[in-house]
Amino acid sequence: MIQQLIVNNVRRRPVRTVVSVIAVGVEVALVILIVGLTSGLLQETAKRIEGIGADIMLQPPSSSVFLAFSGAPMPIKIGDKLREMKYVQAVAPVLLQFSSSGGVDVIYGIDPQSFRDVSGGFVFLEGHDMAGPDDILMDDWAAKAKNAKVGGTFRLLDHDFHVAGIVEHGKGARLFVSIGTLQDLSGSRDKASVFFLKCTRSDHTQAVIDQMRQIFPRYEIRPLKDFLSLMSSTNLPGLDIFIESMIALAVSIGFLVILLSMYTTVIERTRDIGILKSIGASKGYIIRALLGESALICAIGIVVGIAMSYVARAFFLSAFPTLSILITVDWIVRSSVIAIVGGLLGASYPAWLASRKDAIEALSYD
Repeated sequence: MIQQLIVNNVRRRPVRTVVSVIAVGVEVALVILIVGLTSGLLQETAKRIEGIGADIMLQPPSSSVFLAFSGAPMPIKIGDKLREMKYVQAVAPVLLQFSSSGGVDVIYGIDPQSFRDVSGGFVFLEGHDMAGPDDILMDDWAAKAKNAKVGGTFRLLDHDFHVAGIVEHGKGARLFVSIGTLQDLSGSRDKASVFFLKCTRSDHTQAVIDQMRQIFPRYEIRPLKDFLSLMSSTNLPGLDIFIESMIALAVSIGFLVILLSMYTTVIERTRDIGILKSIGASKGYIIRALLGESALICAIGIVVGIAMSYVARAFFLSAFPTLSILITVDWIVRSSVIAIVGGLLGASYPAWLASRKDAIEALSYD
């Protein structure tokens, strides 16, 4: 039976089989983790923006949907014009700033009262709201990652902040400071990066957007109910290319390892192939046997790769609590198909080479 032959061939060279399985596993895990990390971060960021509770977001002209890539070119007085509009209940200016303190974070500079009016306020797990210019609020994930405690000091942007409170995550950023303080620290006096608007009723959103487009024709105006759909790799320049490059790298690893493994197998089993041909094995039988061996190695490698993905995700999340890695059934299936196709392509040439061997020459091979 060909199935018995395939299993025996896989078991006959355990070291080579283990190496091939690990290579396929790395291929699968790399695809799952790269896509899971990018999609997880995008989705988690989008949910936090939606969690602010605003209806509309106003950004400067040609701004990216990714708020972290926005500067602070808008005069904060724009907020006064927005508040005068019909159906506008509240407006919250926010200044965005990058920080590389213990990781890459986006800081929100906010006015506590206007941000509370738009978002409905924070859910405090510990401490209280900002009371002074040097107070900082941290969400629970950031506090855990940075080992911050209420009442302690946290250095950010070369400035010592007092940790006033720890809040539940999901309100845009993970770090919140006074907008006036952040303006001073970043040299953005009287500037804002984005304005969040709350309408008197959600069905007034389109009417407010129409008003805004007349007053700010070149600005980016986005309803937040559609924000999650906008946060995709296609909207971030270069991200799609990066993902495709990493997938191509993973496929190359699997392809080359399977190709080398099966080619070496054919060389080592030249005499065995001659014996099979001498007892009547056809070219198709030889090809099916080698492709079947490759498929079995890939199948085992896929299982190993999926397990590696979950282990790696658990490790990264324990080391970096603010990360979000989304492993989906969709990409598990895709990575499995990629691995199988790559493995079979890698085994195709060795299988074709084996099928063309002459039985007499193969039997005389030493």
